[in-house]
Amino acid sequence: MFGFDLMSMIAGLPGLIIAMSIHEYAHARVAVSMGDFTPKFTGRLTLNPLAHIDPIGLIMLLIMQFGWAKPVMINPTNFRDRKKGEILVALAGPASNFIVAFIAMAVLSLYGVFFTMTSGVRSVFWLIIIYNINFGIFNLIPIPPLDGSRVLMQLLPYEYQYKLASLERYSFIILIAIMATPILGYILIPLEKLVLHVYISILSGVLGVIL
Repeated sequence: MFGFDLMSMIAGLPGLIIAMSIHEYAHARVAVSMGDFTPKFTGRLTLNPLAHIDPIGLIMLLIMQFGWAKPVMINPTNFRDRKKGEILVALAGPASNFIVAFIAMAVLSLYGVFFTMTSGVRSVFWLIIIYNINFGIFNLIPIPPLDGSRVLMQLLPYEYQYKLASLERYSFIILIAIMATPILGYILIPLEKLVLHVYISILSGVLGVIL
């Protein structure tokens, strides 16, 4: 998904851990705010990476470029508004990744103004930005069990919800197929460039600095 050599793997590890932890914490936080306390009772309402990182999923991501975090358990029947709750909880993960990427880019921009930046520091920050953007985009793909499918599920008529949900039994195979072909690159690369362009434009206008 991201393409590592050894040095970029080391520099990118903080970005991967941050992206996964923030993503899952955001799901948990919004679920609780919508009335479901399951994430709190199961110890997921925390920024501690140990609560969210699946060791095998992280290793798979580093080695095979395809991995996962521990999914946050929720009970939608506890939401005050079930449809709204499911949509907001699903969107919270990707949204948190986009926000973190923007903050990291702002910090990187200001850091370069006030301090001498080493290539190592720049690499770590840049990979935090890239990984969070890619996590956000990837999880919005409407294939179960990704977040995009959870949103789409709530917007479709009931009969189509069932058909979409039935794809989940094949989701691992579908995602592997996407990862093994150029399809994912056709999705990620243009959208990643678009998000980066928007962020750079905003920060250039607000802070007057250019990465």
